[in-house]
Amino acid sequence: MGQTVLEIKNLESFYGPIMAIRGVSLKVGQGQVVTVLGANGAGKSTLLKTISGIMEPEKGKILFEGEEIQGMEPHQIVNRGIVHVPEGREVFPLLSVDENLSLGAYTRNDRVEIERDRQMVFDYFPILAERRTQEAGTLSGGQQQMLAIGRGLMRRPKIMLLDEPSLGLSPLLVQEIFGILRRLNSDEHVTMMLVEQNARVALDLADVGYVMEIGRIVMEGSADRLMESEDIQAFYLGHQEQSQRGERRWKRKKTWR
Repeated sequence: MGQTVLEIKNLESFYGPIMAIRGVSLKVGQGQVVTVLGANGAGKSTLLKTISGIMEPEKGKILFEGEEIQGMEPHQIVNRGIVHVPEGREVFPLLSVDENLSLGAYTRNDRVEIERDRQMVFDYFPILAERRTQEAGTLSGGQQQMLAIGRGLMRRPKIMLLDEPSLGLSPLLVQEIFGILRRLNSDEHVTMMLVEQNARVALDLADVGYVMEIGRIVMEGSADRLMESEDIQAFYLGHQEQSQRGERRWKRKKTWR
């Protein structure tokens, strides 16, 4: 791992009276793709919302480039280079593709570079160039996901937080979007933290993976090692012949490392 960009130490967050994040610690190195896997309700989205300042942690530290950022306002965190691409895309439906991209660069004033970045987005997502004057709400789900990623890129992120980019998309579109994410990481050196339920595509893209269960990290390691894990295969990769054995072992192992 290169220089650590993001480090989380013993993080705890609550939804009302419910503890959603329970002592989570992890690291993301510069240029890495780190994925966080887990079922619905595991706390994955809460983790990203806490990092990006949408939720405030009860305990723990969030270090970005060595500086504590927990408790900062979301716009301050964005200005430091952390960009959150939320679950469900959340594009501005009545604005055009071009206008959505411009909002991604709202805090920038380097117009020439902004236009270069807009062209880069169009190079990676040619369909957005074709639809640049179209209202975002009329795009397909896959095109809206591309636009949400493109809007995030317009901020020139030091790290991009991606929440369930495969959600609701066909397998072909998932492969296309994850192929583009791979190129963005390899060609543009975009550091990513990826929350996903689709373990196969996530681990295929990632360098390192963490598995969350009920707010805790219960397993971590290289993506290759996790892909080979019988427990990951049983619960996330659809190997039915191992599912009962995996379920028994999963219940026994509550704090793997």
